[in-house]
Amino acid sequence: MVEGPMFLPPETGIGLKPAHYREVLESPNGCPGPAWVEVHPQNYFVDGGPPHRWLTAVAERLPLSFHSVGLSIGTAEGLDEDELEQLAQLCDRYNPASVSDHLSWSGNSTDRYADLLPIAYTRATLDHVAAQIGRVQDRLRRPLLIENPSRYLAFARDEMDEVDFIHALCARSGCGLLFDINNVEVSCTNLELDPFACVDAIDPQIVGEIHLAGHATEWHDNRPLLIDDHGSPVSALTWQLFDRFIGRAGARPVLIEWDTDVPEYGVLMAEAARASGHMARAAAARAVLSA
Repeated sequence: MVEGPMFLPPETGIGLKPAHYREVLESPNGCPGPAWVEVHPQNYFVDGGPPHRWLTAVAERLPLSFHSVGLSIGTAEGLDEDELEQLAQLCDRYNPASVSDHLSWSGNSTDRYADLLPIAYTRATLDHVAAQIGRVQDRLRRPLLIENPSRYLAFARDEMDEVDFIHALCARSGCGLLFDINNVEVSCTNLELDPFACVDAIDPQIVGEIHLAGHATEWHDNRPLLIDDHGSPVSALTWQLFDRFIGRAGARPVLIEWDTDVPEYGVLMAEAARASGHMARAAAARAVLSA
C-alpha cells in the first residue's frame, strides 16, 4: 500500500507528446499548462539527442511521471531485466515523481509483443507478480504503481476477481495502484460486469494516480466490444465513474491519456480542464457535506 504523501500533485496532467513539447513549455495564448506530464520512458532510452533536450527542459518546469509499457511484469519467465536496467538509469537521470507499469505481460524469454496481454487471477500468479514487482522496486529504489488492465476476456480458472487481486497485490508487494477508469469501462462492458461496483470496491488509499482516456467501439452479434485505443475524448460513462470515485476518495493526480490520433494542444488541455472542473466540484460537495 502507498503511504505518506502522493507522488504527484493532486491536479491534472497530460501525456507529453513531441507535437506538444513547445506548447507545454510556452503555454501559448495564455492557455494554462498542465500541472504535470507523463511520458513512456521507452521513448527516451536513447542516450541523447532532441528528445532528451526537450524532456530536460520540461522536467525543469514540471513534475514527471514515467509510465512504462515494457517491463512485462506478468511474464512467466520473469520480467525483462534489460528493460528494467534502462528504466533504472533513466530514473536516475530524471528522478520522476512517479513510475508505473501494467498488470500484464508482453513477451517471453525469446519474443516481444506489441500488446499488453492479460494474466490469470490466481494465487500462483499473485505470488509471481508480487515477486516481480519487488524486484522492480528494489532496483528502482522506489514504490511502483501498477495499472489495472483493459480486458477482452477472463480466464475460466480465475480464483478471485480483479479488485481482490489488486488489493492483495498491493498489500503483498507494497506497490500502489494506477487506477485507469477508462479501463474499468472497457473491461466491465466486455465482460458484462458492473463498472460502478468495481469503482466502489477500490480502496482509495492504494490509488496514487488516475488515468482518463477514450476508447473505440466495435459491434459483434449486436454486442459492443470496447477497444482501449486512447484515441478519442473521455466517454460519458468514464466521467460518471470518475465522479463517483473522487466523490468518495478526494482529489488525486489525474492524467488525460491520448496516445493515438493525437489532437491539437488546445483540445487536449480542454479535456484536462474538464477533469480539473470535476475535481473542483467534488471537493466543493465534500466540503458542504463535512460542514
